[in-house]
Amino acid sequence: MHHAWMLTGLKGLGKGLFARAAAAELVREPDLPQPPIEAHPDILIPEHPPENKEEAKKREDGGEYRRKRSIPIDEIRALTNRLHTRPTLGSRRVVIIDPADDLERNAANALLKALEEPPVGTFFLLVTHRPGRLLPTIRSRCRVLRFAPLENAAIDRILCDIAPQADAAARAAAVAAAEGSPGAALEFVEQDLGKLHQLMVRLIAEGDEHFALRGALAEEIGARPDRERQQAAVDLARAVVAAELGKGDGARNQQVIAAHGELVRLSAQMPTYNFDPALAVMEIGALLASLAMPREAA
Repeated sequence: MHHAWMLTGLKGLGKGLFARAAAAELVREPDLPQPPIEAHPDILIPEHPPENKEEAKKREDGGEYRRKRSIPIDEIRALTNRLHTRPTLGSRRVVIIDPADDLERNAANALLKALEEPPVGTFFLLVTHRPGRLLPTIRSRCRVLRFAPLENAAIDRILCDIAPQADAAARAAAVAAAEGSPGAALEFVEQDLGKLHQLMVRLIAEGDEHFALRGALAEEIGARPDRERQQAAVDLARAVVAAELGKGDGARNQQVIAAHGELVRLSAQMPTYNFDPALAVMEIGALLASLAMPREAA
């Protein structure tokens, strides 16, 4: 088996769970009891450390704490130092980076050295939602295992099983926004986006000459939504717009593509920019309303 693999596909397809299951199989030895994966000495998973000293104190006290958004070089250095020793329980060791997209540049360079000269019996499983963010030199040393999106009907069945409290409208919104990712669909169900989805569809169908629908959209999102709800709203709008492609002529398709591009930009900036929620909602509503077909004169 090749020593380094990229597990690629949408976030929420189970790539991380697959990596952990594969690691457990790789390190297993006949007739030797194996500890849980997260405590296994031969399965190394660098984490996102606490955001600051205050959050580190919360972790020490056993409480919940905020993590850094990236995996720093210190985590990778500690990992690569472990690779100079022999595996503890058997002859194989597995390194899981989940997600590898979050590696800081210096951390990625430190990992590259291990990928270039892997110790005998060491395997690397790099979970990545956006492989283009990885260094080309890292990608060139890995084989790729792609995880395909699920069909909408399959995601709906998953929601019925795992989130039976969600009504049909909430499931429809989650399925539309998830774009084939059951994990994303479950997150959207938690945000209860059914009414938002209906308003977004109406904005495209009817337009919003008097700003009434945009006002309703803002009210449904909330005056002070957290970042997760704002992100869910823009991702749902992106999916609703994408569904419009091909429904009109060439000029309409160009409008759809332009609106979708703006929503992709907004979605990418949402995690790091401190947007005013009201202005962000107005921008989303304006992009949706811009796709309304002109009404024929009576």
